[in-house]
Amino acid sequence: MSHFTLLVGSTLGNAEDLADELAGILQNRGHQTVIHTSPQLDHILIRPDHYLLLVCSTHGAGDLPDNIQPLSRQLDEQQPDLTGLPYLALGLGDSAYDTFCYAIQILDRQLEDLGAQRIGDRLEIDVSQPDPPEQIAGKWLDHWLSHR
Repeated sequence: MSHFTLLVGSTLGNAEDLADELAGILQNRGHQTVIHTSPQLDHILIRPDHYLLLVCSTHGAGDLPDNIQPLSRQLDEQQPDLTGLPYLALGLGDSAYDTFCYAIQILDRQLEDLGAQRIGDRLEIDVSQPDPPEQIAGKWLDHWLSHR
């Protein structure tokens, strides 16, 4: 059993709903989860033995949602050593925009630059497509869980 810390960046609630769904999948597999909808740097540093799961939508013209901007600033300002921190990254966006899933790309780059290690491919979900994000993300997470 592992511990997963889910950090959510959401404006309209879609990423938060998706994080709830993913936490349910993890719990059904026997893992512990905690979801932070106002993520702070302390949420990353508090448990050295956890997996981090970022779930973030893109807002406006490629912007981070307001609720995750403080975390991004803390990462930039404090430059913590995140060497070896395993994380998964999932973004929601609309491919009609040039900045499709740009917010998760920003966070992914920040974590990587600080030494964290992304495990698996970053998932970028186009919310304008007919398949529900929960179905796409569930398959992605199941695949990762069964191959780790």
